[in-house]
Amino acid sequence: MSLNEKNRKVLLDLAYQSIQTGLDTGHPLSINLRDYPIEFSKQRATFVTIEKNKQLRGCIGMLKAVLPLAEDVCENAFSAAFKDLRFPPLDQSEFSEIDIHISILSPAEELEFTSEQDLIFQIRPDVDGLILESGSRRGTFLPSVWQSITTPVQFLQHLKQKAGLDKNYWNDQIKVSRYTAELIGKDS
Repeated sequence: MSLNEKNRKVLLDLAYQSIQTGLDTGHPLSINLRDYPIEFSKQRATFVTIEKNKQLRGCIGMLKAVLPLAEDVCENAFSAAFKDLRFPPLDQSEFSEIDIHISILSPAEELEFTSEQDLIFQIRPDVDGLILESGSRRGTFLPSVWQSITTPVQFLQHLKQKAGLDKNYWNDQIKVSRYTAELIGKDS
């Protein structure tokens, strides 16, 4: 899905409105999908990332599409602002200082690889988001993480750590899937 500039702005505005509604009412913005472009009714998985002073302030999303795009953005914007357990809930004094980025995810596809080196060879910098699973451990990095981690080796090591594994951990049962994302924000 590639949204035109107008629809990208509308979707970003919905995210801001959902957070403001959360500040006012304690609930995410409720919308009528018939008021929005047809693309907003298609089920899509999204992540909403909130930054304050260029630092992460919240990030919540879904890896699988379960809601229409516009509803998913409203829910994830609200959750990123108020339910990301790494941060206290956003308060009104911070609202004017935040930047929101929306990642619309493609469906994930499982990678086939014969070794860790084979997997590293298949990772596409600046393109891939990855989901890593090993037993009950699971972690994901959005493609935007490439802005701070520049090599496939580091990307995979940090993702293992995010999943609660040692950065040098390897097991032949590891599953890795990749996805891409359309990034929407004031600079994209």
